[in-house]
Amino acid sequence: MTSLDVPLTPLRFLERASEVVPHKNAIIDGPRRWNYAEFANEVQRLAKSLRNSGVGDGARVAYLAANSAELLIAHYAVPLAGGILVAINTRLAAAEVEYICAHSEAKLLFGDEEMLTALQSADVAADSVDNWICLPESDGRTSNTWQGSHYTDFLADGRGTDIEWTVADEQANISLNYTSGTTGRPKGVLYSHRGAFLSSLGGAHHSKFDASTKYLWTLPMFHCNGWCTTWAVTAALGTHVCLRSVRADAVWAMIDEHQITHLNGAPTVLTMLAYAEQAHVLTTPLTISNGGAPPSPTIIAAMRALGASVVHIYGLTETYGPYAVCEPQPEWDELDDDHQAQLMARQGVGLISGQRVRVVREELSDAGELVDVKADGQEIGELVMRGNGVMKGYYKDEEGTRQATAGGWFHSGDLGVMHPDKYVQVLDRAKDVVISGGENISTIEVEHAILSHPGVLEAAVVSTPDDRWGERPKAFVVSVDPDLDDLALNRHVRARIASYKTPDVFEFVRELPKTSTGKIRKNKLRENEWSALEVKIRG
Repeated sequence: MTSLDVPLTPLRFLERASEVVPHKNAIIDGPRRWNYAEFANEVQRLAKSLRNSGVGDGARVAYLAANSAELLIAHYAVPLAGGILVAINTRLAAAEVEYICAHSEAKLLFGDEEMLTALQSADVAADSVDNWICLPESDGRTSNTWQGSHYTDFLADGRGTDIEWTVADEQANISLNYTSGTTGRPKGVLYSHRGAFLSSLGGAHHSKFDASTKYLWTLPMFHCNGWCTTWAVTAALGTHVCLRSVRADAVWAMIDEHQITHLNGAPTVLTMLAYAEQAHVLTTPLTISNGGAPPSPTIIAAMRALGASVVHIYGLTETYGPYAVCEPQPEWDELDDDHQAQLMARQGVGLISGQRVRVVREELSDAGELVDVKADGQEIGELVMRGNGVMKGYYKDEEGTRQATAGGWFHSGDLGVMHPDKYVQVLDRAKDVVISGGENISTIEVEHAILSHPGVLEAAVVSTPDDRWGERPKAFVVSVDPDLDDLALNRHVRARIASYKTPDVFEFVRELPKTSTGKIRKNKLRENEWSALEVKIRG
């Protein structure tokens, strides 16, 4: 029998939108506007230019850019051309961007002028990159100072017959996202067309996107492809409102001007909105999907007072962003604010488009299978996940993939409990990763930067609670240079890694706590920092 199946791909979302609502506002970026027909045309033009430049058959195309129409267009054009999108964290140091370009073997690098210029000033070697292409400003202007290729010139080669909005294999790679791991080197996480399609629909459902949605891009598009919202808003026929700099005054101005209905972000975004000088009661209902850490009772109450509602989601780069949601129950509305916030702080249940979340014990069964903890809210285990909402694997890292997916489930490294109602709650992290403002920071990477100073003998970095960012890295340092101080060490570290990864506090100590075998007891250092808090996770 002939199969009528069609491979799943989020490219279909834009094809459908351009057919159903061709004249509806699709993208707002500064003074520029695109309706859905124009959005689709721009994607086709870029995709054809990419193909004519040699992109196809899984070639990697890197972008180093703020939230812009051009980066959103790339989320469709690169896979439409047959390539794989590599959206790079704009907060990374030049050496980190260099590593990602080399590891991904990116063929082209598109970027904002100031970011590309910074890479050139740092003498970044990107041997695989054939061309550096400068993107326009938010008003569409082209730089007069950039000496290399320009986006508008690159698009001039976008000739030929339109490309079909489909793929031959739904398991083909659509994007390659880099995340900090405990080894200090970013890991490349592979997403498939099928996974992106289903994760987008799950996100659209739980955030309640529809054709009236006006989505403000406060979440970086480089972060898990904006939690797949780059595709989800289009699937819902909504409007993307780009925001290149997330400041309280700018966010509130956009909310008021465009009557924003949705935005996503870490707890720091909620705090910024709630306590901004410009904060006021909303005239249009606003739904905020919050990830990275559970919202506090205080911030939930503050957002409700403004007329906003909070959706608490949980996930990792390896799970296309959100994998679970704290699905609200009708009876929660009858509870007081503190009790509601306590329930909303849980990571919840799997998205409608995915599978359930398990919490498992460290030891396996006699048959070698994973064993679930008791659903009593007390026994602690590791959260594991699987299904269409989990990565295909780590790029060029078979061993890392094998370890992360032992037993047929992805091991998050997060420790938590299963409540009697089958809602999970994360309590701590097994991996040495600090999540600050929604960004992953590898403590080992930071330690390496500190230890590169000749005056440092030993160093250990752990997370410490922070009122603004949830968590921040703190360094404990054993120095052999009596004149070394925290300012000098701070400057040294900032020259080697991104500034947001650099510890705010360097505590000089005589010695570090160690095990009998000489291993530094980082758990002891971290426990001391978090001893006053019951839930040791706030990033």
